[in-house]
Amino acid sequence: MYIAIEGIDTAGTSTQLDILKNKYKDAVFTKEPGGTELGKDLREMVLSARAKSKIAEMFIFLADRAEHFEEIVKANNDKMIISDRSFVSGVAYAKDFPLEMVLSLNSIALDNTYPDKIIMLELDKDELVKRLSSKDNDGIESRGIEYLLEIQSRMRSVIEGLGLSYLIVDASLKIEEIEKKIEDFINE
Repeated sequence: MYIAIEGIDTAGTSTQLDILKNKYKDAVFTKEPGGTELGKDLREMVLSARAKSKIAEMFIFLADRAEHFEEIVKANNDKMIISDRSFVSGVAYAKDFPLEMVLSLNSIALDNTYPDKIIMLELDKDELVKRLSSKDNDGIESRGIEYLLEIQSRMRSVIEGLGLSYLIVDASLKIEEIEKKIEDFINE
């Protein structure tokens, strides 16, 4: 089973992934972007805002996704794979391009393979402001609150539009409450 945990920056995806590592010790844990050696380099390029072109940024993410699919997902298709982010983030962040085109490019990178279950941690504006004010922002986070909320809305639209199995969770809940909802969804 291939499971993706989605959410905009500061939503808590990494926190929940760390919790799941203790419960699913035989699972393969990964992340997008940066789940492979090449992916780490590509992720750093994007987070440092070195790519000035939005087209270049989108293709950097696609390169990471294709490599991640081959090296992690395809190579471990007989195991549970839990990923911190997935193609959903890639599609959402490529908001300046036609949705159908971006979905098509991601489909190529993924060899038409999508997560079996997607969990999305969702933040409201007040909680997002609070979380961003308590940390140093990277290149993507520095684009602003409204930008991140637009990305979150697009993530939700992509998830709902593809007809995949998904769970939307209020990321402002206590960590333990979120953990319980996620575990129940994975085990159903």
